[in-house]
Amino acid sequence: MYLLVYVDDIILVSSSAAATDRLIVALGSDFAIKDLGKLHYFLGLEVTYPGDGLALSQQKYSQDLLRRAGMLECKAATTPMSSTDTLSATDGTLLSAADATEYRSVVGGLQYLTITRPDVSYAVNRVCQYLHSPRDTHWSAVKRILRYVRSTLTFGLHLRPAPSAVLSAFSDADWAGNPDDRRSTGGHAVFFGPNLIIWSARKQATVSRSITEAEYKAAANATAELIWVQSLLCELRIAQRQPHVLWCDNIGATYLSSNPVFHARTKHIEVDYHFVRERVTKKLLQIRFISSKDQLADIFTKPLSLPLFTGCRRNPNLLNTSDHS
Repeated sequence: MYLLVYVDDIILVSSSAAATDRLIVALGSDFAIKDLGKLHYFLGLEVTYPGDGLALSQQKYSQDLLRRAGMLECKAATTPMSSTDTLSATDGTLLSAADATEYRSVVGGLQYLTITRPDVSYAVNRVCQYLHSPRDTHWSAVKRILRYVRSTLTFGLHLRPAPSAVLSAFSDADWAGNPDDRRSTGGHAVFFGPNLIIWSARKQATVSRSITEAEYKAAANATAELIWVQSLLCELRIAQRQPHVLWCDNIGATYLSSNPVFHARTKHIEVDYHFVRERVTKKLLQIRFISSKDQLADIFTKPLSLPLFTGCRRNPNLLNTSDHS
């Protein structure tokens, strides 16, 4: 049995209905509580129960965010970011103090939306990088994200039971993609069976000297997430009998995880090398090559064209929840 408590809101999860009832009675003897029954709404997250699982969305929250930005009736966009646009810290005109405050407020709201919307994670990460000094080009990018949100209000994560409990991940990096400091953007997606449970789109902390280095850093970050999830599953008494699988579309990074000959030429990534290599040596992790066209983590590292974006969005179980209610 597990409790998630936020101020005076509590989510209770248990595999035993009798244990749940006993705990509610025990809490009720000491506190004034109200049992609202099956979970439907929590901190802006809406929960529905299609026949084969549950769906998490933020439709009402998205509408409130659009209303706050004055874009509730805006024209729809098919992707959150144009695949041809390149944001820079120096392009465009600085926003006024009032507009800059609104920019930060809306971007902060978009950050919370990424709880159930991995498809906007990369675009939101990019506009977050200009909070200190936003310009009109950055504000235009934020409006593009809002236009996309407007067209996908009912989208959310669909989680369903599955016989497989294997942990797997996809990692990717956009080498030197930031035009201001040439840092790479790393991204990863972690799956429990067929369900996406963790994702990340983040600019790497240091400049990578090669695409293999950038990809290997991304793989190391994904490996750390896999280790964390494994420890959580151990606490939940869910056994992991098979090694985790990490899919990477860079052959150099794949070879580096298993071939120590590469080590002499990659001293600048020695810590990441040993961290990942140790897991591979102990047969707790397998790093496998995947074609770039099948790399699901692409959606977290760069703006994609509509066909590629739609494919990546569909594969991590990001679906129109209104079609599954």
